[in-house]
Amino acid sequence: MAQPSSDNSEEDLGTNEAGTSKTEPSETEDLGSEPSEPEPYDAEPKKAKQKTAKGRRRRRRRHLDNFASFATYFPRVLRQVHTGLSLSHEAMNVMDSFVKDMFEQIAEEAGSLARSNKHCTITSGEIQTAVSLLLPGEIGKYAVSEATKSVIRYNTRR
Repeated sequence: MAQPSSDNSEEDLGTNEAGTSKTEPSETEDLGSEPSEPEPYDAEPKKAKQKTAKGRRRRRRRHLDNFASFATYFPRVLRQVHTGLSLSHEAMNVMDSFVKDMFEQIAEEAGSLARSNKHCTITSGEIQTAVSLLLPGEIGKYAVSEATKSVIRYNTRR
């Protein structure tokens, strides 16, 4: 009889020459159970969305460690405003850098307003004042009115 390879030696299989098992009783009990029984993860498919009490579906949120760009949002907004138009890759990069720059400017101005009022928290009031200071004329007024509508909508749904 040929020597068994080290991969399939009798000691690796848990038996000795006398045929008794070297395994613990808990392992032998598992071997005696029905092998045709499916694993728990095979028994039921996972549901991506679950119903909540209000009848809405709960979505899984992806956790992003570092936020890279706003590029995923530009086509959505553009589709709402002008259907059929799209942005080139270069235009997407320009828009992304513009939005990031505006975000930084607004956050910096709101932070300095909060500091000057001796507050630790930036509120929607500081953001509103920062936007009206940074954006000129009509676009500033329009941004403030849209933001006010969004804050009201957020507070009523909470």
